[in-house]
Amino acid sequence: MTDSAAMTGDPRYQVSEAMLRQALEVIPLGSQTFSKSKTHYPLGVSPYFAERGKGSRLWDVDGNEYIDFINSLAAINLGYGDAEVDGAVRAQLDKGVVFSLSHGLEREVAELLVEMVPCAELVRFGKNGSDATAGAIRVARAFTGRDRVAACGYHGWQDWYIGATTRNRGVPKATSDLTHLFPYNDLAALDATLRAHPGEFAAVIMEPMNVAAPAPGYLAGVKEIAHRHGALLIFDETITGFRFAPGGAQEKFSVTPDLATFGKGMANGYPLSAVAGRADVMRLMEEIFYSFTFGGETLSLAAAKATMLKLRREDACGHYQRQGSRLMRDVDALIARHGLGQVLRQAGDPSWSFLIIGDAPAYSQWEIKTLFLQEVFARGILTLGTHNLSLSHSDADIARLLKVYDEVFAILADVLQNRSLKQYLRCAVLQPLFKVR
Repeated sequence: MTDSAAMTGDPRYQVSEAMLRQALEVIPLGSQTFSKSKTHYPLGVSPYFAERGKGSRLWDVDGNEYIDFINSLAAINLGYGDAEVDGAVRAQLDKGVVFSLSHGLEREVAELLVEMVPCAELVRFGKNGSDATAGAIRVARAFTGRDRVAACGYHGWQDWYIGATTRNRGVPKATSDLTHLFPYNDLAALDATLRAHPGEFAAVIMEPMNVAAPAPGYLAGVKEIAHRHGALLIFDETITGFRFAPGGAQEKFSVTPDLATFGKGMANGYPLSAVAGRADVMRLMEEIFYSFTFGGETLSLAAAKATMLKLRREDACGHYQRQGSRLMRDVDALIARHGLGQVLRQAGDPSWSFLIIGDAPAYSQWEIKTLFLQEVFARGILTLGTHNLSLSHSDADIARLLKVYDEVFAILADVLQNRSLKQYLRCAVLQPLFKVR
């Protein structure tokens, strides 16, 4: 099926598809983010443009209502339109957004981070997670006088990281060659990576957890190996921060890195990120160039202050764990009931879990995932295979997700048993972009 044919698909998405055609004339992919584009949402059976959100709900431009488990790629962790956060933003808006001088909110939010995050002694802000990880790498290189970086997980779009992936067009090879990817939960592989270039690694940067949980002693072992080789340990907590625990994965797993980066949910969807860490390292932020016109933008800082106070006060991380544990337990039961254990499994933390789709004898994981997305979207569930929980996800929301999965898993079971994909699929199959985790 061609793209143009797919874009005359389900009338449920008529306005979205018309807007996508218009957007593609002026915006590459029609979106600012790969994960919100037609690379992730199958053409003809997907919404593309949001109209509004409230709590756990999102409405697309066609008026379709969804329970949102994507939550703007985990940036929304209280819920859309949180009254306290938006109220703080409105109050600050009356005073101003950016100024010719710094603003006191910069200090107030930095103080909250220092209170909540074990490694945080000094803090600098950015706008995206990529700002923060790039800043952490730059200051680590300045501190150690070294150039090479060992990386595990996904760390954003900047040259230093993305050049080491298959999505590396436009990145100089000399830059790509300085970043070495290593597998998770394999201390020997990390040690071998660092030993291959002795005395040359500035940092080991990693997501402390994503799909897989750390094996006992793994994160402490990473820290020991990094320090033995003279490298700094950086935890990229862009997602795990303020989600796994108020102080992030470093609090949950009791391993304190030298530096950590934050973003996503620290301001409930307002654009803000942070680099935090040891004072002796962070002081070099005065020497390197890490400076933004909008780094001290006050609306996002007001949102962050309100968000972090509410997360702590209302035990949001405990809510994610309770709801997510129920979700994972009951989804496992549905997978077993429908006999889908060969192609479906779950992974991750209850606050950020993954429904992982594998290949089947007759169909690829991409064919199965495309059908899965087609069917869950049609039933009012917004997910790309992850469950990024927010404080607004209720018992009823989880129950509705489970009911939809029960229906969709039955379809998948029929497809795999009877090889009936063509009977159900109404769009072109998604194509892999690149593997980030």
